[in-house]
This record gives sequence, C-alpha cells and structure tokens, in this order.
Amino acid sequence: MNRNVCVVQDFLTEEHKAKIRDAAAQTGFSVRFFTAEEQEAAKAFLPECEVLYAQLPDLLRAAPATLKWYACSAAGVDPYCADPSIFRNPDCLLTSANVYGVTIAEHVIMVTLMLLRRMTDYQEPLQKHQWPSALGMSLPPIRSIRDGAFTILGTGNIGRNVAARLHSMGAASVTGFSRGGWPVEDFDAVFPIAELDKHLPETTFLIMALPGTPDTFHLLDRRRIALLPKEAYVVNVGRGSAIEQNALADALNSGAIAGAALDVMTPEPLPVDDPLWDAKNLILTPHVSGNMTLGYTREENVRLFCENLSRYAEGQSLKGLVDRTRGY
Repeated sequence: MNRNVCVVQDFLTEEHKAKIRDAAAQTGFSVRFFTAEEQEAAKAFLPECEVLYAQLPDLLRAAPATLKWYACSAAGVDPYCADPSIFRNPDCLLTSANVYGVTIAEHVIMVTLMLLRRMTDYQEPLQKHQWPSALGMSLPPIRSIRDGAFTILGTGNIGRNVAARLHSMGAASVTGFSRGGWPVEDFDAVFPIAELDKHLPETTFLIMALPGTPDTFHLLDRRRIALLPKEAYVVNVGRGSAIEQNALADALNSGAIAGAALDVMTPEPLPVDDPLWDAKNLILTPHVSGNMTLGYTREENVRLFCENLSRYAEGQSLKGLVDRTRGY
C-alpha cells in the first residue's frame, strides 16, 4: 500500500500546500488535500492513509484501524482524549500543534491591560453615549504590568509566551504552576499545582492556560476563588471547564475579586441566560485568542507538520506528542 497522507484544512494557501507536498515527497509519502466541506471524499480516501492532518473529531472517528498518526492542527486535544473509542487503532499517535503561544499571549496582554487600566469602568457609560467626566465619574486608579506580580497556571507553549511578554513589559515577577513544578525558562519560579492553595491569597493576577483534563476540571472552584484577594484579576485562555463559572460570576458581582477576562467558557456558545453575561468587571471574548487568524500561526502550523512528517518517516519521536491517558 502506498504511504498516503490525508490533509483536511481550510486555512492552507497554495504555498502551504507546496511545502507539504515537498515534505511528503522527501519522505516517500503521497498527499491529497481536502476542505472541511469535502469530508465525505476525505472519508473515502482514509482507508488508504497512514497519516491524517486535520482538526475534525468526526473525520477521525471514520478513520480505519490502519491510521497510524493523527496530526491535530489544534492545541487543545481534549475531545480526542476524553473518548478513546474515537481511535480505531488504539496505538495511533496523536500530536497537538503547540504553535498558538504568540497569538494567545498577545490576547492575554490585551485583556490584562484592559483590566489593569479599568477599561470595563469606562465602557458602560460610553456605550450609552455618555462622557464619564460629564457624569461626575472620577478617573479610577489604574495598575500596571510594570512592577506587577503575575501567576500563570500552565507552563507550556502558551504560558511561556505570556511570561516572556510580561517580563519584557517590566513585570516584577512571573510565577508558574504545573503538574510537576519543574523550572521553566521565562518563569522566576515554578511550583507544583498541588501547592496552589497556599499561594492564592498572595495572587493579584492569575492567568490560566491549562488543558482540559479531569485533573483541571473546576481547578478554580468556589473555595479557591474565595482564597484570592479582593484586588485579584483572573484571565482564562485555556479551557472553560477549569473554572466554576457561577462561582466566578458571584465573586465578580459581590466585589470579592476585582475583575476577569474569559476567552473560553463552558458551554460554547454561552447560553443567553448564563450569569456571566451580566457579571461585573468581566471581559468576554468568543474563543478568539487562538484559531488560525494570525499568519504566523498558520505558517508555524504547517512548518511543525512538515517537520514532524520527516521525524515520523525516520522513526523519531514527534514534537507535540500527546499522552492520551493524561490528556496532553
């Protein structure tokens, strides 16, 4: 059987396709390209394929047991880890694309500055076409990234990119939390997530960049939210399931914490009657911090796949290889 690669991506340009064709030719593979609207044609081709490069759980479910590697173009792979039956081949390799750090870090910096500079206080009167000073509204005190202390849950590609940018803007300290607590570049200190409780009372800016796993479900629950000081801000760009959302809304409305910014929620889209819509000092964005909207992200996604295809053909370990039992 020919060594075939099935690629189902809508973001690819002709230049991207040429790079993938060249990488495939150099490693003894043939490649065919499909769009998301051509899933049925892709499914018909899958029985002849060894590799699938896509971001479609339903397409993977249709793949036969002969599939040996699923290269997911997304960073979050929880849909593929939560249900083992999605893989006909239990030994099929799964890789995630850890190339979203730049675009998500820029989003984090944006909402961090909006929170610290109290943009939510200005937006309500401005949206009503009212000038704040004309209403007798005094300028609220603002805070800065410079000399600030930041805590990041998750020290992977996203967390490292956020930490580097915070330091470049003068942050006094950036502390990370991970499963093992091992030292990571761009962090002043890294602690095991098991030690989070004792650090939360001193945490004034909490950034969450965690994968969706059973271990991270409601990691920031009502009890832990209550440990945060009143001046604390929370930003989540990982998975919505990591926060007990009703508890966060209650804390915002009561003034127990200063504010929050969420790019991820559970479920998505957020139901129209969800309390988050009307929570005070909350910035909501519709899961847009990552995606394929940044050209750099698209280029890196293709580059990583091509590099991994070469590594796969040579029997080397793949970058972004996921432990499906662990969820990342």
